[in-house]
Amino acid sequence: MEEQKNNPLHGKTLQTIVEQLVDYYGWEHLGYKININCFKNDPSVKSSLKFLRKTPWARKQVEDLYIATFA
Repeated sequence: MEEQKNNPLHGKTLQTIVEQLVDYYGWEHLGYKININCFKNDPSVKSSLKFLRKTPWARKQVEDLYIATFA
């Protein structure tokens, strides 16, 4: 198998990414940075994961924010 040296998301689950962003920003600020309802109205990791797994554009925004924040 090839190693993914240039992929900052390698080995990170979507749940880990969301939890780290919430720990860093909090739900309110995360909802401000990424304008999606699952971060603004009664947010939870479970509901966010459900939405993000079905919505590629929102998942990309979350992954891009994660890279910008922690890379």
